Amino acid sequence: MEARQKNAAAQVLGLAIGVVLLAASAAASIRFGFQTISWSDMMGAFTHYREDSMEQVIVRTARLPRALIAISVGASLALAGALMQAVTRNPLASPSVLGINQGASFAIVLAITVFGWSNGQMLVWVSFGGAFIAAAAAYVLGSLGRDGLSPLRVILGGSAIVALYSSATQGLLVRNENGLQDVMFWLAGSIAARDLQLLAMVIPYMIIGWAAAMILSPQLNILALGEELARGLGQRVGLIRLVAGFIVVLLAGGSVAVAGPIGLIGIIVPHIARYLAGQDHRWLLPYCAVYGAVLLLLADVLARFIIMPEEVPVGIMTSVIGAPFFIYIARRELRNR
Repeated sequence: MEARQKNAAAQVLGLAIGVVLLAASAAASIRFGFQTISWSDMMGAFTHYREDSMEQVIVRTARLPRALIAISVGASLALAGALMQAVTRNPLASPSVLGINQGASFAIVLAITVFGWSNGQMLVWVSFGGAFIAAAAAYVLGSLGRDGLSPLRVILGGSAIVALYSSATQGLLVRNENGLQDVMFWLAGSIAARDLQLLAMVIPYMIIGWAAAMILSPQLNILALGEELARGLGQRVGLIRLVAGFIVVLLAGGSVAVAGPIGLIGIIVPHIARYLAGQDHRWLLPYCAVYGAVLLLLADVLARFIIMPEEVPVGIMTSVIGAPFFIYIARRELRNR
């Protein structure tokens, strides 16, 4: 009993530290960039806003929306990765590895370059549709065979989906060079030059996904015991996977609609959260949400200084950060087999 209380206290402390880091990262995101904002102008933008102050205008129109988008997208992608790893029993599962981000991206590129759609609300639904089709295809490919869903087959199926949608996206851009500039920076994954109106379109779906993920967390603990044991305890495994897949589509599709395909957040953060919080998804998922937001905020701040005065798209930065981590996890899993 005493050990359990100490463990709970440590989990609360770790989450509290994460919240502090989140606040500090958000402040850094608002303050630092090509033009550093003073603390007085930062506070004044919220308490005594003046339109004749360029610094305060930058805070309200550019830096604050950017920070809020980074928080929302980082939390959503980390939660989506944790859910996918739980239901597939694969530590390498994430929206980017299984092709869900690429499916949403392809759908948006198709809508923009072929059909000429530019309405934000319409593109949000297009992104959800592309994410759903890619998720369904990855699940079907991963379930083929006598033994049903297999972690290895899920990764192989996801790799096929990634290759298919990436090639199709490049094909669209080659055939329609006029649309290349409209989507190329977005395809790299970026939260720059996005406004709060775009986030406002998807945040209701993200909030539904966040809440549903937390509600589902006890069922994920049972599923982690093994599929046969979960069925023996009365769990409807197929329904849990279906609900989790729907949540992933909401989170990943919404993230892509706002920021494009930002990769590897969904792989990195769940492993960090698992190290800090343990295997209990009731704690693991809140850790993922907080530390996912922190990671994307810090990656975005770092991306502003690499080639200043230009910026590196944050999707490239997360790939640079996450690639060694991905290789480490893959090698560890091979050693454990």
